[in-house]
Amino acid sequence: MKTRMNFYQAAPDTIKALTALETHIQSTGLEKSLIELVKIRASQINGCAFCINMHTEDARKRGETEQRIYLLNAWRESPLYTDRERAALAWTESVTLISETHAPDDVYAQVRAQFSEEETVNLTVLIGTINAWNRLAIAFRAVHPVKVKASVA
Repeated sequence: MKTRMNFYQAAPDTIKALTALETHIQSTGLEKSLIELVKIRASQINGCAFCINMHTEDARKRGETEQRIYLLNAWRESPLYTDRERAALAWTESVTLISETHAPDDVYAQVRAQFSEEETVNLTVLIGTINAWNRLAIAFRAVHPVKVKASVA
């Protein structure tokens, strides 16, 4: 895959604004581990290899376990996630797929049972922000770093 453009260089002020939003979300009090799980899950849904690579690395640096990272796309079937994480992941899926789901009332009730109004807004902005990053990375074909070449059998 060939990168289409370096969007950081093409529109630095726009990327600076998106980065500032990202920085703000990090300071809202949402758990750092939760933030990374949300970013990974949205990136999985969107098929953004660049962001999946980045955020799984970030999650590991923050102490996330390999098992929880590997099972994230099947979180409903795993006992490894808290009720708060489950609510956030359900909301992540609903908001990421908003044209299909329209953020249903039952998922909203689940998220509100675990998050205050302010946290729900911050969580939703987090989801919107990672979706924006996913769209940039996918549209402009950002390529994740390759550390080891996969062996071909």
